[in-house]
Amino acid sequence: MEQKHPLPPFTLEKALQKVQLAEDAWNSKDPERIALAYTEDTEWRNRTEFINGREAVKEFLKDKWKNELDYKLKKELWGFRENRMAVRFEYEYCNKEGQWFRAYGNENWEFDENGLMRKRFASINDLAIEESERKFK
Repeated sequence: MEQKHPLPPFTLEKALQKVQLAEDAWNSKDPERIALAYTEDTEWRNRTEFINGREAVKEFLKDKWKNELDYKLKKELWGFRENRMAVRFEYEYCNKEGQWFRAYGNENWEFDENGLMRKRFASINDLAIEESERKFK
């Protein structure tokens, strides 16, 4: 059986570790690696897109990084309880036209008993920035 440690129920230490592992995985920009953190039947809402299943997550992420170049992400634990977490994040990327953006958002996560993310609901807003305004390099 697949497991992704740390497992719920989460303590503060385990929750912080889970968030850091997610940040590290997303900054790898490796859809195969990232998708292993999710259940086979994971449910996502990402902005206005609804994504269901690990294979759909992989395809979504492949497309994401074709359009969001030089992506760099920072996540922060906002709260947690048992098998759920709230996470605040911001990331920066450049589009194909050379315009830089900073995206801000919140995610709600729900994990199964094996530590795999069953649900991910993300609300995200983009702000156009100048390259000189970047925080993450």
